[in-house]
Amino acid sequence: MTATPTPARAAVILAAGKGERMKSATPKVLHAVGGRAMLDHAIDAALALDCARVVVVVGDHSPEVRAHVAARLGEGAVAVQDPPLGTGHAVLAARRALEGFDGDVLVSYADVPLLTADAVAPLFELRAGGADLAVLGFQAADPGAYGRLVLEGADRLLRIVEARDASAAVRKIRACNSGVLVAPAGRLFEWLDRVGNHNAKGEYYLTDIVGLASDDRGAVRVAFAAEADVAGVNSQAELAAAEAAFQSRRRAELMDAGVTMTAPATVHLAWDTAIAGGVLVEPYVVFGPGVSIAAGAVIRAFSHLEGASVESGAIIGPYARLRPGAEIGPGAHIGNFVEVKKVKVGAGAKANHLSYLGDGSVGAGANIGAGTIFCNYDGFDKFETHVGANAFIGSNCALVAPVTVGAGAYTGSGSVITRPVAPDALALERGVQAEKPGWAAAFRERKRRAKGFV
Repeated sequence: MTATPTPARAAVILAAGKGERMKSATPKVLHAVGGRAMLDHAIDAALALDCARVVVVVGDHSPEVRAHVAARLGEGAVAVQDPPLGTGHAVLAARRALEGFDGDVLVSYADVPLLTADAVAPLFELRAGGADLAVLGFQAADPGAYGRLVLEGADRLLRIVEARDASAAVRKIRACNSGVLVAPAGRLFEWLDRVGNHNAKGEYYLTDIVGLASDDRGAVRVAFAAEADVAGVNSQAELAAAEAAFQSRRRAELMDAGVTMTAPATVHLAWDTAIAGGVLVEPYVVFGPGVSIAAGAVIRAFSHLEGASVESGAIIGPYARLRPGAEIGPGAHIGNFVEVKKVKVGAGAKANHLSYLGDGSVGAGANIGAGTIFCNYDGFDKFETHVGANAFIGSNCALVAPVTVGAGAYTGSGSVITRPVAPDALALERGVQAEKPGWAAAFRERKRRAKGFV
C-alpha cells in the first residue's frame, strides 16, 4: 500500500506593522527575544514545520526588515504591503510570491516570538483530517479586547466576533483568536478576494475568511495553544514580558534535561544556548548566542559567555568572560576576571586570575600567571600568540603578538616577550634592578621635616 504524500506547506509571516508603540528606531520585529530577532523566531518555526516556501510581508516604511529577510531567505521571500490596509490585505500581498504553489499555507506573525512549531503543528493535522480552514485559538485568562471564538462542540468554529461587536453573552467566552491559521492556498486567496472593508477602519480583515468559509459550508476547526505561546509584542513592556517567558521556558527545559542551576531566575539564556545535563551553572551567569557547554563543566557565578564552547570538566569563573571564538578544553580553568577571545585553550590548561587572552592558543597543561596579557592589536591589525603545552607564563607578562612560547618553556614574571621562546627555555626581559641602601628612611625623614612633623 502506497502512503499518501504529505501536502506541500508554505508560510506567510506578517511583518508590515509600524510598531509605533515600541518608540524605538529599531523596527519592532527586529527587537530580540533570547538574543534573536522576533522575526527570526517566526521564520525558525515555519522552517521547523517543513514549509518549503516562506514569504515575509513587510511594509514599505521598513527597509531594514526587508534587508533582514532578503539576507536570510533571499529577495524572493519578500512581499511588500503598500499601503497597509489590514491583515487580509497583507496576506494578499504574498500571492505573487506563492504563485504556482498548491498546498497548505500557514499565516503567522513576526511579533509573536514564543510561538513554536509544536504549537502550530495541530493546525496541519486538522487540515490532514479534512478541515478546510484550521484556526489557532487560546483560552484567555482575561479575554479583554481579543476576538472571541464562537464554537459548536469542542472545535467547530462558527464565527469570530470582535470584542467591540460582541454581546454580553459572547464577551463571556474565554476562547480567543490568535490570528494564526492554516488553509489551502487556492481557497485562502479566493476567500481573501471576497473580503470587504466595510468597517470603521476601512481595512480588509483576515478573520473575515472564517465567515466566508462557513458560508461555503466549509469545515472550520480550531486547535488550542497556551496563551503564553501566542502572546504578541507591541511595546517595550510586552517585549520584556516575552523575554521573561522565554527565559523561564528555557531554564525549565534545561533543568528537565539535567542541568543544575542553583538560582535559575538569575541565569540568562540565548535562543541557541546548548548546555548538557550534568553541568552546574551558578547564579548570575549570562549566556549570549552561540554557546555550548559539555557535561561535567562548571560555570561559576557572574560569568558572561558568548560564541564560546566549554568542554567536560572545565571550570569557568567566577567573573570570567568568554567572547566569540573561545574554545575551552577538557578540565581547563578560566578563573576570575579572565577574558578569552578567539583562543583555543587546551586540556587542563589554567588561567586562574586577571588575564586577557586574545587570538591564538594555549597548549594542554599550560599555566597562565595572573596579569598576563596577549597583546594582539597594534591599532590596525590583529596578531596571534601561541603558548605551547605545559608552558609556564609568569605573572604580569605581556606577550606581544605575533609570538610563540614553546612547549615546556617558562617566562619570568614581569617580562615583555616580543620574540619566540624555544621549548623548555626560560625567557626573561627585565631592566636591571638597582638598590640604594637607606634611601627610603632618608626620604621619609625629609618628608616629615618638610611638613613640620618633627
